[in-house]
Amino acid sequence: MARLDDACPHRRRRRHLAPTAPTGLTASATTSTGTTLTWTPSTDDTGVTGYDILRAPGTTGGTFTQVATSTTTSYTDTGLAPSTTYRYQVRARDAAGNPSPVSGTAQITTQPGTSTGTCTATGTVQTQWSTGYVIQPLTITNTGTSAISGWTVTFTLPAGHTLSGSWNGTVTSSGQTVTIRNVAHNGTIAAGAGNSSAGFQVTRPNGDTAVPSGYTCA
Repeated sequence: MARLDDACPHRRRRRHLAPTAPTGLTASATTSTGTTLTWTPSTDDTGVTGYDILRAPGTTGGTFTQVATSTTTSYTDTGLAPSTTYRYQVRARDAAGNPSPVSGTAQITTQPGTSTGTCTATGTVQTQWSTGYVIQPLTITNTGTSAISGWTVTFTLPAGHTLSGSWNGTVTSSGQTVTIRNVAHNGTIAAGAGNSSAGFQVTRPNGDTAVPSGYTCA
């Protein structure tokens, strides 16, 4: 015997489908404290009403937790820690409250923070050979009266010298000018204290004995 709901199509309940997963999740304009996420919209039979923004700490592990919602296909996350890695996912919700599967993952590392005090930098030649040398340690000393939470060291490579490696710092180069900024674990230095974890390696012309000069710290 047919059920009444089956016999009367106009009385059947429509089962709403979940939205499709958002695609193309990317992050851009990342600073020391924020990043902007964008993605391709989901589709749904009743219409997408918004997106949940999920975030997890680090490159692996950790739990994705919802940190915000958006009614558009972009979101700017702020209040992040400098020199820190985060992963993001996005999911859609429709008018019936159905969540979509999560999107792919976008990973970012925020920029180093800026110095909050005064400091000096000294580079020590650990070893050298005819075509190169290693500066280790690059010692950053806090000369102020309060702790600093970030530092930036700038120096000049001699003509013909090329940076070939570095550690415990984020490096950018422009011509012979090199800038090294702290990473997450070595940015904080107490007043009067020093940090000697950073270093770098340089390739130079055979027989050249010059080394970098003009270290400045801010």
